[in-house]
Amino acid sequence: MYDVKNLTKTFKLGKEKLTVFEDLNFSVNPGDWVALTGSSGCGKTTLLHLLGGLDKPTAGSISYRGEKFSQLSPRKRSILRRQNIGFIFQNFNLFPELNAIENILLPTIISGLPKKQARLKAEELLDLVGLTERASHRPAQLSGGEQQRIAIARALVMEPDTLLADEPTGNLDDKNSFEVMNLFKDLHKKSGKTIIMVTHQKELTCFADRSIYLQDGSIAQS
Repeated sequence: MYDVKNLTKTFKLGKEKLTVFEDLNFSVNPGDWVALTGSSGCGKTTLLHLLGGLDKPTAGSISYRGEKFSQLSPRKRSILRRQNIGFIFQNFNLFPELNAIENILLPTIISGLPKKQARLKAEELLDLVGLTERASHRPAQLSGGEQQRIAIARALVMEPDTLLADEPTGNLDDKNSFEVMNLFKDLHKKSGKTIIMVTHQKELTCFADRSIYLQDGSIAQS
């Protein structure tokens, strides 16, 4: 699914150069569940953004399903993201003025999916995450765990091959964290989707097939 070669990312801070990581090499096979872990500030989220085509590396390359991001036009890269990659964020990123099902439907509106087909898919996903009765509730009326489950449903509505999750349990208590992780576990088992998950919680890495540990700008273990 992913082939990462000599990946380097640096940022300029005035006259100084900050190297987040350098010469990373790894691959992710279709259906893998990979945990990106490491201490705060080691570059986990930066790497996830690169894997999602949201940012460009300073050097090296990322290939997704055999296509290098660097060789795709901005439009083609955007279409690839929209159709193949679902994003899940720590802060849920739900629109407060929209109810649960409207938040789930947003990607289908952007993609021009037929309304009837989109609505049926959103209702199916609400049932999948156990929130059918919350369809008309706005985010402020939902618990943190419920908001994250709505965010997961939104990430799934375009039926992507890959899910990229950035600290998906970072704002949840232990009970909701494990409920969300068990939902990921069920999704992975049933659909075989590729999952790349950033987490700093070591106890959650056991859900993944393997871990990539970032330390001092390189992969300490994989």
